[in-house]
Amino acid sequence: MPAIRLLPDLLINQIAAGEVIERPAAALKELLENSLDAGATDIAVQLEGGGIKLLRVRDNGRGIVNDELKLALMRHATSKIASLDDLQCVASMGFRGEALASMAAVAQLTLTSCTAEAAHGWKVEAIDGQLSEPVPASQPHGTSIELRELYFNTPARRKFLKTESTEYAWCEEAFKRIALSRPDVAFSLQHNGKTVWQLPASHEKQAALKRVAAILGDEFGHAAVTVSRSAANLSLQGLAALPAYSRSSRDAQYFFVNGRFVRDKVASHALRQAYQDILHHQRHPAFVLFLELPPEQVDVNVHPAKSEVRFHESQSIHQFIFHTLQQALAVPVTGQDARAPAPQQPASFIPTQQTMRLGVAEQEAAYRLWEVQTGKGETGRDKGDTAFTFDVTYHPSPFTLPESEAPLGFALAQLSGIYILAQNTHGLIVVDMHAAHERIVYEKLKTSLDTEKIATQPLLIPVSFYADALEVATVEAEQDALKKLGFDIAPLSPNTLAVRAMPVMLKQAHAEAAARDVLDELREYGASRALTERRDELLATLACHGAVRANRILSITEMNALLREMEQTERANQCNHGRPTWFQLSKNDLDKMFMRGQ
Repeated sequence: MPAIRLLPDLLINQIAAGEVIERPAAALKELLENSLDAGATDIAVQLEGGGIKLLRVRDNGRGIVNDELKLALMRHATSKIASLDDLQCVASMGFRGEALASMAAVAQLTLTSCTAEAAHGWKVEAIDGQLSEPVPASQPHGTSIELRELYFNTPARRKFLKTESTEYAWCEEAFKRIALSRPDVAFSLQHNGKTVWQLPASHEKQAALKRVAAILGDEFGHAAVTVSRSAANLSLQGLAALPAYSRSSRDAQYFFVNGRFVRDKVASHALRQAYQDILHHQRHPAFVLFLELPPEQVDVNVHPAKSEVRFHESQSIHQFIFHTLQQALAVPVTGQDARAPAPQQPASFIPTQQTMRLGVAEQEAAYRLWEVQTGKGETGRDKGDTAFTFDVTYHPSPFTLPESEAPLGFALAQLSGIYILAQNTHGLIVVDMHAAHERIVYEKLKTSLDTEKIATQPLLIPVSFYADALEVATVEAEQDALKKLGFDIAPLSPNTLAVRAMPVMLKQAHAEAAARDVLDELREYGASRALTERRDELLATLACHGAVRANRILSITEMNALLREMEQTERANQCNHGRPTWFQLSKNDLDKMFMRGQ
């Protein structure tokens, strides 16, 4: 056995660099956090070769005094904590005192800084862990740290770095995470001499939303709902995208704890749970959320790169995140701005005298709209007359709709047996009637199952169908589960089953198809799993059976009834598979299509 001996400081720092400074993006993250801790309000980043050849961060923070420049590059030297009590309630971004020492061990580092009181700046250099003496240097108020040739002296580590474009992509992602967390700080990013990002600081009330839109794009902003809730010492703010904006990867998920970007299992599970019954097919949600809580309630010292945290009351945090996000996503249409996409205010309506001859369905729709506006009821027409002719005349007064009472407007017609066309104050609404009804039935089934009050409707004539031995055995073994789901299924013979009753909400469903799907779920997963962890998938399948089918002709009254139910149903903006159920075309959009006013 070799003798036990102390490792040299340089080797210790190089080993630490493998944990803390995995790639240029990790070094950039540490330097940006140090700038924020120094109170910087303007931070500039310059990269070359994806950050491998050059990584420079300049800020206008407090700066470092001459006597402490060399100390800042030593291992476990920090100004951010001094005792165990400080460690238990860390409020700064950095605190370990390892990052700069690790960088100095694996890169050619130059640290230049100037405090507000100093007449000029001072510079210190580090190569192979050897520190030079501070010398005077030209430096405006703040600090500049420059890293060149990362891992030049540890080729075993450098060969694991990826291509320049890959390393730059990681650096850009680290930059965006930090920039999202501090909209009150100006950030800029250059790569190979080209300016990529220029983000000005903002102290407005909507600063965070503007920064999110600048980084993630307007499409995310239009597809997102605002999340805002405070309770006791907890606060969750930010934006969460509706399922229609779902992604194939987790590239648009940003979760911050006290301003620190983290990947936390408790939070991730709570977020998945909140989206579980509105997002399927292996899609991932998009969000930018900020959780604030007292520093003593979270341990940030559980990972060398500070990318993980541990909550002292993890169960409470989980429930808070889950319920807050679930409520934000569950707001019915009546509580939201029309968001598919967000409507624009229509231009002033200039009425014209015009008469149109309409068919019976269109006459009925137009009459309902006129009736709502004028309050004249059935005056002037025979209630039993369904074949009357009706001239629609646009009068000099504006024709407006009561948006507060009917955000989705009033039905005009049905298109291709699939879509409902309706008019609201913003313009035209297009509704996928099957997707919309599917969400309504699904939410009703969930509520009924939770309260164990699924209404059952006996069939006038039982529906019998051929079944294999496993399906018959499942019916015999799972009678309690079937009754809980509102089904009465009984064996008639060793290979025949009969559906005698079904949930009232599935009266439109094909009895055999719905029964087979329920039996398949119970047979594969068992009653316990089917009614707990698989509940949402099972109810979604039943809702699809119970929803109105394409090519079914609906009356104006039925279409309006569907619109009113949508307005009162949680998550009515998307179906059970995360697809949108309706879209808004504003009058401005229509004017552009027809080039009116151009």
